[in-house]
Amino acid sequence: MRSETDSFVAALRAQSQRYHDQHPFHIRMNAGRLSRRQIQGWVANRFYYQENLPRKDAAILSNCPDREVRRRWIRRILDHDGTRSGEGGIEAWLRLGEAAGLTREEVRDQRYLAPGVRFAVDAYVTFARTRPWVEAVASSLTELFAPDLMAERLAAFERFYPWIDRDGLAYFRARLDQAPRDAEYALEVVTDHCRSTEEQARAVAALSFKCDVLWSILDAIDRAYAE
Repeated sequence: MRSETDSFVAALRAQSQRYHDQHPFHIRMNAGRLSRRQIQGWVANRFYYQENLPRKDAAILSNCPDREVRRRWIRRILDHDGTRSGEGGIEAWLRLGEAAGLTREEVRDQRYLAPGVRFAVDAYVTFARTRPWVEAVASSLTELFAPDLMAERLAAFERFYPWIDRDGLAYFRARLDQAPRDAEYALEVVTDHCRSTEEQARAVAALSFKCDVLWSILDAIDRAYAE
């Protein structure tokens, strides 16, 4: 059983080869090769993903019959929404927008939102609502690959984009701790609940789908802000 679990975890981790850190847009971002307009476009479009994460997690909660999982999972919603005004990941992303020269209204009213980004994010929320809750949890396991990406992104922004106010990078700093914590628990849930070969295959497919979502988001942004 142990070897089967190890093989399952290895199959999940192998999806890192499809993670969006390898997208050409992301590579250019971390190399300092994006213009101010492209950075602002990425920030504005990515906000649609950020503001929908609590809705995705609420969908998982609504489908999950396990009280212990719900007690742990709800922390994700609080991390993004905060428990009071001025807190949480969504607020931190709005501050990133301001640091990049955008107003809160520009970020929140979706005036720059590319149709492909909307489609991909909405597909992800729909997936969480309509698929078995364990598969939706498995789709969140892109966070296994996020800490290294977040550290590289933070370093790149500080080095190559000095026009962005450093106080606006707080979201990235917070995720350095939150992402590993969230990924560790999600992996525990998935390995505990996916025992059969079929269940494990569906979990890997769910994670593959999430990689497609993130890649499609960058495809849409890259096309919208091509220079």
